[in-house]
Amino acid sequence: MPGLSHAMKCNRKGGIAKTVAILATLLNFPRKTHFLKKEDRQLPGSKASPDFAMLANSALRRSPDSPDCAASDKITRNDPSNAMADEVAEPKPEAEPLRSVHTTTLPQLLNQGGFSFLVSTYQAGKLIVVRADGDVANTHFRTFETPMGLAFDRGRLAIGTRLDVREFHTQAEVARQLEPTDKHDAAFLPRHAITTGQIAIHEVAWATDGLWIVNTRFSCLCTLDPLYSFVPRWRPKFITALGPEDRCHLNGLALRDGKPRYVTALGETDDNAGWRANKATGGCLIDIESNEFIARGLSMPHSPRWYDGKLWVLESGAGSLATVDLNTGQLTVVALVPGFTRGLDFYGPYAFIGLSQVRETAVFSGIPITERLPVEERKCGVWVVDTRSGNIVAFLRFEAGVQEIFAVQTLPGLRYPDVLTEDQKAVASSFLLPDEALAQVSKRPIPEEKAPAKNEKA
Repeated sequence: MPGLSHAMKCNRKGGIAKTVAILATLLNFPRKTHFLKKEDRQLPGSKASPDFAMLANSALRRSPDSPDCAASDKITRNDPSNAMADEVAEPKPEAEPLRSVHTTTLPQLLNQGGFSFLVSTYQAGKLIVVRADGDVANTHFRTFETPMGLAFDRGRLAIGTRLDVREFHTQAEVARQLEPTDKHDAAFLPRHAITTGQIAIHEVAWATDGLWIVNTRFSCLCTLDPLYSFVPRWRPKFITALGPEDRCHLNGLALRDGKPRYVTALGETDDNAGWRANKATGGCLIDIESNEFIARGLSMPHSPRWYDGKLWVLESGAGSLATVDLNTGQLTVVALVPGFTRGLDFYGPYAFIGLSQVRETAVFSGIPITERLPVEERKCGVWVVDTRSGNIVAFLRFEAGVQEIFAVQTLPGLRYPDVLTEDQKAVASSFLLPDEALAQVSKRPIPEEKAPAKNEKA
């Protein structure tokens, strides 16, 4: 398969067979009404730390796509004016199929750990649910307008989009009714949304006091209130005022002990889009608590994370995963991967890293990854790195339709979830009620909905 040899150069074990397996998975939604009990409302999600065996000698397989957006479906890129700065996709008028391949080690890892993960791609306008279906990885697509940051905590899922933040909760009873029955273990149903306006939402995170949002356009961290578009909570010391100017391209947020603690930005500038002039080496990592720099001179950093007692960061312009010395600001590279790194989560000793296939544009020109790899060798997908050795143990690679990824979010304990949107029948026929109201629900059978007869008004 073309391009496979380079895609696996970083795997020190090597040896990837070029076999391809094709599988189609059909999901049909029931026409039933569900009244949900209290115990069905949330499914706890706590990250375990299993020590998986090294997964080597992997073959490459084609990922089956669920028919919400199957392999034969087409997409067109979002209007790039809806995105901001490094999230501007190259406009192309033609539609493209959604197609991906994966190593056989990916479903092995998901099956062994009993989890799945989500990927957001603002460029394709999709949220991708990646889950094991036997010995293959199923990619299930849901459509959103410019999906960006993802945050999961104890059954709650937050998704930042172009104009709002949407919150979903897991409903176990609905999951049990989804087709094929007895396969889904979680169904995220929409609960509410708050319209923020076009603030260029980047990362979002569930802190102990609620959801925090990286508000890139106004160069601040904010929280939400139903009365307002957003509530500013913090900004870098070099940002002198709030304004819709994307002054430093604040983009990443890390929690520590349940509180916002570290952020990344692409510059230290206080002017309208001032970060662009020195994007290749002007990035920084900041301690929120002290509002002081931890590291400077970085190449387009994203996705800071506090995990396993260490501060991690993706130096996106270099295509690397690194740890950061809090005292010196020194970065230690754990792995180099073949793409622009953006989107990071962990499960056990494994890092799930989003890769984007950046092109030669004004935003991305001059950064190390464009000099290290020619465009045909840059990949888009999710690469899995063993943080103990730096070895690549699995990957999901998009071959068409998806070139830019923003967020990766693991779903601990959820093997085969789905995220339902307003156009799904299960959403229209599922009702969440207080316990006292459930006792008053009629026991009569609920008749099936019937479509109006021809020439009959609905």
